[in-house]
Amino acid sequence: LTPAGHKSMDEILTIKEVAEYLKVNERTVYRLASGKKIPAFKVGNAWRFRKDDVDQWIKDQSNQGAEAD
Repeated sequence: LTPAGHKSMDEILTIKEVAEYLKVNERTVYRLASGKKIPAFKVGNAWRFRKDDVDQWIKDQSNQGAEAD
């Protein structure tokens, strides 16, 4: 258990939360998830994302961009 007010290291995000976090449309996140372009998993019919995985994915995307320069 984490102290009150602190986020768990394994925080789980919804498509809406990931879209807000990445500042993109929810459809973009859905497309990335269904195309296996971003780490995600399904709970029933709903996509879910580990925040740590999303943060690592962002770093990986940043590194790919730097390599392209």
